[in-house]
Amino acid sequence: MINVFSEIGQLKAVLLHEPGNEINNLTPRYLDELLFDDIPWLPLAIKEHRNFAQVFKDNGVKVYYLVDLMTEVLNLNDEIRKEFINRFIIDANIKSQTLGEMVFEYLYGIKNNKELILKCISGIKKNEIKTFTNRTLSDYINISSPFITAPIPNLYFTRDPFASVGNGACINRMYSDTRRRETIFADFIFEYHKDFKDVTRYYNRTDDFEIEGGDILVLDKETLLIGVSQRTSSQAIELLAKRLFYKEQTTFKTILALTIPKERTFMHLDTVLTQVDYDKFLIHEGCYNNLHIYKITKDMDNVGKLFVEQLEQKLDDVLANFIGKKPMMIFCGGDDNITSDREQWSDGSNCVCIKPGVVIAYERNEYTNELLRGAGIKVITIPSSEISRGRGGPRCMSMPLIREDLK
Repeated sequence: MINVFSEIGQLKAVLLHEPGNEINNLTPRYLDELLFDDIPWLPLAIKEHRNFAQVFKDNGVKVYYLVDLMTEVLNLNDEIRKEFINRFIIDANIKSQTLGEMVFEYLYGIKNNKELILKCISGIKKNEIKTFTNRTLSDYINISSPFITAPIPNLYFTRDPFASVGNGACINRMYSDTRRRETIFADFIFEYHKDFKDVTRYYNRTDDFEIEGGDILVLDKETLLIGVSQRTSSQAIELLAKRLFYKEQTTFKTILALTIPKERTFMHLDTVLTQVDYDKFLIHEGCYNNLHIYKITKDMDNVGKLFVEQLEQKLDDVLANFIGKKPMMIFCGGDDNITSDREQWSDGSNCVCIKPGVVIAYERNEYTNELLRGAGIKVITIPSSEISRGRGGPRCMSMPLIREDLK
């Protein structure tokens, strides 16, 4: 069920999560903590997301939903259901045994498993558990918070909690506590779901170093591009490299690590760089001129070790060594700094390929979309006045599960 050896091969199956009541549980007070800059209007966000999903379906892509896969997992048996609830309570950082028992009783009492998953995602308010009272010092100090478990509003960016890499998956350790809880769903799907339980894991949510899916780009069967960013550490990249090169004996031989500014504006590599065709890449010019690129391969003189070298070339010259020709670099927003910065902020550099030369992009990034069309790319635009408020584009909102191999 996982076959992703490129960014552009014909997409056959994709994982999505439709935003739900977790968005309605956003408030201005908790925006920073929950990694949002604004509060989307949920009815329109749902409509925009369904339009996004329909584009995939209209182009022959099978759409899987995270909630549906998790529901199928919990439907397997009651022991898995109990295990999930207990681990969810741990991930929610509920230390009090009494409160943990209350939350378990509340969640276990939700008999419909889809409703149970949706409740875990949307958050549990204190007033939903009738027996809740302030008992501990933490309860009294956190009296202003309306939640026992906070909502998980970033989950519709399915690219980040895990990453499809070749025939395996990285179940990621997320950068922030808020998003770290998201990976419990992928963990259970890859542990128990009949279609995914035999997939090899190259990384685990319990590993020591942070890495997120938006920083992982699959160039070909032998090469990955990984961003060293605000949310992905160099140590995580080296750990993943050792597993890919040695432990799992994959086809991957090279990782190109690209440093990007550690700022919210550039939170992941795919917010500044995406591949749109065999020899065309969309990139934010400000990052193009300031990238540091490191090539990671096996150390041929020391088994189990890595060889790292800094490359002095520009990105397009580096990529030419892997794709066989110097690629066209299409600058998000063109060469005007204001347009470039504005459209990068609204994810103009972040689009997802359905097949070589065909991408889904936000309609709001008009200038970038015209540049793509001028370069021979077919651009299918989607409305995004609400879903874009979470600071993520079409690539961020979709996790490819199966792509056809490139010819």
